[in-house]
Amino acid sequence: MNEPDKAVRRRRPRVRAVAAAAAVALAAPLTACGSGGDGGTPTINLYYPPEQNLQKVVDTCNTAAGGRYKIVYRVLPRQADDQRVQLVRRLAAEDSGMDVLGLDVTWTQEFASADWILEWTGQDKAEVEQGTLAGPLETARYEDRLYGAPKNTNVQLLWYRKDLVPEPPKSWDQMISAAQELKQQGKPHQILTMGAQYEGLVVLYNTLAESAGGRILSDDGGKAVMDEGTVRALEQLRKLATSGVTSPSFSNATEDPVRLEFQSGAGAFQVNWPFVYPAMQEANPELAKQVGWARVPGIDENTPSKVTIGGVNLAVSRYSKHPELSFEVAECLRNEQNQKFSAINDGVPPTIEKVYADPEMAEAYPMRDTIVEELKEPAVRPLTPAYQSISTLMSAVLSPPSQIRPQQTADELREAIADALESKGVLP
Repeated sequence: MNEPDKAVRRRRPRVRAVAAAAAVALAAPLTACGSGGDGGTPTINLYYPPEQNLQKVVDTCNTAAGGRYKIVYRVLPRQADDQRVQLVRRLAAEDSGMDVLGLDVTWTQEFASADWILEWTGQDKAEVEQGTLAGPLETARYEDRLYGAPKNTNVQLLWYRKDLVPEPPKSWDQMISAAQELKQQGKPHQILTMGAQYEGLVVLYNTLAESAGGRILSDDGGKAVMDEGTVRALEQLRKLATSGVTSPSFSNATEDPVRLEFQSGAGAFQVNWPFVYPAMQEANPELAKQVGWARVPGIDENTPSKVTIGGVNLAVSRYSKHPELSFEVAECLRNEQNQKFSAINDGVPPTIEKVYADPEMAEAYPMRDTIVEELKEPAVRPLTPAYQSISTLMSAVLSPPSQIRPQQTADELREAIADALESKGVLP
């Protein structure tokens, strides 16, 4: 799963003002996407990112509804920032033609704080929480209340060449040393991962910081901390960038180019999302036989890493004409059967733990035990309505990683994050 950078508006009043200005331009398409409020079978509009086989899940849920409603899949743009722009503008305009929303896990708190989505309560809440992994559930909460139903999650793994490295490294220092030895031997040696100025760099840094026991924000999300653990993570990121064993394109690297470079045989190690596995099986099956997977290395070899999770949460719009039906639709779309279908057919890891134990998952997810291991002790990106502002600033300060000056950079990040929490100094 790609986690591209996202930067739109932050504070609720400014968002509403911008959206109001756009309301006239949006009026025609909004009217065309009604929710069946004029009688007849209610239409439940699902606004969700592109997912190749999601329509089959929608068809399954429509069949199960027995004519009580009809779900229509409205495909959002492919890029996350474009998805967010469309959702923010229409919700700020109180568009009643939106019912169920697919939200990146970093948006739930922002949308809840803006009062754009409804809280999950009672039996609906119990249904979502039952059997769902703790990490994905944490991303769906705001102020101890549940505002999203985790549909799928995602987590990066370490992919390594078994023909070059007998055992996967347990720390980043071990991995750097192994890569340097391979380089001296004239063998494929590069450590490939995402270092461009975008969300992928923030994900990498968040993993390092959490693995070092660091805190970027206070527990309540209201204060910039940047403690010793986050400084240690900056030291590790700079060491990687200046080690001589990353790709020359590291400071411009995003997910798919990293996949392609490893797939070409240039790398010994790759830290990337599970989508690389089926792609490699198809594009370079001989290399794929030599590739193993493991938990992402930690900062200390004896302390397991905490790896940043991604994914999508399903939320119900406050302006939906059919909120009760919309909660029911969301529950159907993310039930065990449909999560398994989407995992096998679209490569999106489930959020319900028992799905991983299903025998049909073994072929599609041979790395499933490692995924679950990481998901049980995950790193979650800072939980705050201001996350988009924070992410934009962090990626700018961290780029390029080779120019990081650990304590100085930590101080700069602390000041920038504090401003972002107060909606200062961030371009709209």
